[in-house]
Amino acid sequence: MENILIYALIGLLAGILSGFFGVGGGILIVPALVFFCGFSQLQAQGTSLAILLPPTGLLAFMQYYRKGNVDLKAGIIICATLVLGSYLSGKLAQHVSPAILRKAFSVFMVIVAVKLFFSK
Repeated sequence: MENILIYALIGLLAGILSGFFGVGGGILIVPALVFFCGFSQLQAQGTSLAILLPPTGLLAFMQYYRKGNVDLKAGIIICATLVLGSYLSGKLAQHVSPAILRKAFSVFMVIVAVKLFFSK
């Protein structure tokens, strides 16, 4: 049950970032699966591809899937909650100043970069 809630939170946050900034996949989902769910980098990348399969590459996803580097359960839950988060934040973002969105996005990117740089 704990993993389901974590997957749902990752999807919701990815959806919110997608709605606000037009990002979510590799920038949030991959690091979140590694740091909070214990996925390997390859499994996180493969699962992220499963989530983003319709708009991205089916062939790349299949390569990760064949090697066992995709968690379909996590992918389905994150995908469903990503839709909800992106819809709600997309609506909200229309009422936020572009300058504030740009600054918030840059702060988020720095935080992710520093975390990735200093992780094992």
